[in-house]
Amino acid sequence: MTPLLACEQGQSGPVLFGRLRIRDQMTGGSDPSANSEAGPSDATRLAGAVPATVSQGAAAQAGGGAQLTPSATTDANRSEVRTPTAEELDAFARQSLALEGAAPEEIIAWAVKTYFPKLTMATAFGPEGCVILSMLAKIQPKVYVFNLETGYQFQETLQLRDQIAQRYGIVVDYQSNETPVAEYEALNGGPVYKTDPDRCCYDRKVTVLHRVARGYDAWMSGIRRDQSPHRAGAPIVGWDKKFGLVKISPLANWTKKDVWKRITDEQIPYNSLHDKGYTSIGCWPCTRAVLFGEDERAGRWSGSAKTECGLHTSE
Repeated sequence: MTPLLACEQGQSGPVLFGRLRIRDQMTGGSDPSANSEAGPSDATRLAGAVPATVSQGAAAQAGGGAQLTPSATTDANRSEVRTPTAEELDAFARQSLALEGAAPEEIIAWAVKTYFPKLTMATAFGPEGCVILSMLAKIQPKVYVFNLETGYQFQETLQLRDQIAQRYGIVVDYQSNETPVAEYEALNGGPVYKTDPDRCCYDRKVTVLHRVARGYDAWMSGIRRDQSPHRAGAPIVGWDKKFGLVKISPLANWTKKDVWKRITDEQIPYNSLHDKGYTSIGCWPCTRAVLFGEDERAGRWSGSAKTECGLHTSE
């Protein structure tokens, strides 16, 4: 069984996510974590397929001979969401505190040592994601990294994927909703982002991450505490109850200045839209360039009360 938290210094052994039930019978489906060499095949990437379960091979590779089965099930889109105990939540908090003074590279190295190959990373190719990818290339480039391809991303964002692959040898996988954008809009009488942007984000992003999450124990994100009031309290290591994963944010205590200094110093590829006033980049229909003096995320869902896509909120 894979530990969901490394043993803290001074402890006699690892804190295991040991109250998960074990299921010996495997169900169908492939798992990107089953192949620690490269994740899904190119055919899988193009099809936008996602794993339905953890394969027996992946479980064995991670150190156990059976599949972890979640201890709680909510709805169809949030099935197999695991629930930690109070003791485990406390252990996550202690580990997060222990890493507060660590460099991002040290945090990533800890995450790899603790969870790989059941560690994954989601990136929208923001500056923070590109910095983490540059670090990951040196620490463990075989970590499965994916992008939630909504069908509405800027062309510049898609081009950056190729630049990252060329520079670091990490091919970020596209994971998508099974329903193509044209069909999705036809089924809903037009663009859903115009009438219900929360639902659009949920359908095109959140549900997809739920499916990918089934194959993993932990995921990394590029959020920073100084990005918004909502993210100000983000831990370095915490429990993501929405996706049933340990969530690791290596750049949580970095600032925007820290990120761009690293990009400049190491000539890390970044989205060219940043040079045109786009400080935070999401889907093209819901993103604009910011004006002088505006908040970093003011260009996202401008004119509405919406500030998050739902990936980094608890509900």
